[in-house]
Amino acid sequence: MTDDILDRAADAALALAADQPWPSVSLRDIAVKAAVPFPDLYAKARSRLAVLARVSERFDRAALEIDYPPGSAAHDRLFDAAMARLEAMEPHRTALLNMAKAEGPLVSATRFPSIARAMLEAAGVPATPPRLLAMTAVWARVVQVWRDDEGALNRTMAELDKRLKQMAERLGKIGAGF
Repeated sequence: MTDDILDRAADAALALAADQPWPSVSLRDIAVKAAVPFPDLYAKARSRLAVLARVSERFDRAALEIDYPPGSAAHDRLFDAAMARLEAMEPHRTALLNMAKAEGPLVSATRFPSIARAMLEAAGVPATPPRLLAMTAVWARVVQVWRDDEGALNRTMAELDKRLKQMAERLGKIGAGF
């Protein structure tokens, strides 16, 4: 029941954020749109941030569900994990951009370490502190490019590839490579 309530709330939040300014959306609005009794939603998510955490978990899941061929390079696995997340986000571009704009860059960035951890783990790369920090920086830059890169995401893919190569090189220099 919890999963269903949170998933319905996540869908509702994305739908509402696509159609109206995110600051005007209340938790009660999300409950109404999701057709969930407000007390039930409130018991599972006491704020819009809790609903957004569920949205983020769903996008993380896209990265976590990839099956990698044995022996594939860490760069390729990280690239695929990040692209799977971005592709899951793409249908919700308008809502996500509206939410991010309303939150501001600092609030949005607070989720980046969690997202980076999910991508590292999805790719089978242990999330050591240096790797986590580096992947967080990669994600932050890639999301900046994604925001302006509609369509085939060519610029986003090129930026991701470039940043992952830089990450591997820099981590290698400090003995934290993969």
